[in-house]
Amino acid sequence: MFVVLGNLERKCQPQGQCINAARYCSTLDRLKEAIRRKRPGLLRRGVVLQHDNATPHSANLTQQWLQRYRWEILPHPAHSPDLAPSDFLLFGPLKRHLGGMAFETEDDLISELRNWFDNLDVDFFRVGINSLLLRWQKCIDLHGDYVEK
Repeated sequence: MFVVLGNLERKCQPQGQCINAARYCSTLDRLKEAIRRKRPGLLRRGVVLQHDNATPHSANLTQQWLQRYRWEILPHPAHSPDLAPSDFLLFGPLKRHLGGMAFETEDDLISELRNWFDNLDVDFFRVGINSLLLRWQKCIDLHGDYVEK
């Protein structure tokens, strides 16, 4: 199973709270439990996690968590938004969807976001993860330079 974390886990924290290693590990705990509940048996086959080199991701506490559960880390070059699926896959369509909308409250926005995510086709994510493979190959071919498209 391939899992991507990065910008999105910052959006899931209570307003005004920073992400630190303990909070990040708590996010990983919730992710692990969701995988166990929704896709039984998948954890035994192994998880490949992509996250950037932000301090909470590279902290000793996080590294110990990842080793304990034997989750593999897909390396992520610094400053590479072209290799972060949230940047190249998610934010464009989400921006187009939300374009022109106005929300009275934060709860209204959250409701619309949940609705949008709930109605995404499974192929949306499959195409995004598959395109990541092509982007990684381009990055390798360009010796780590910016991939863009």
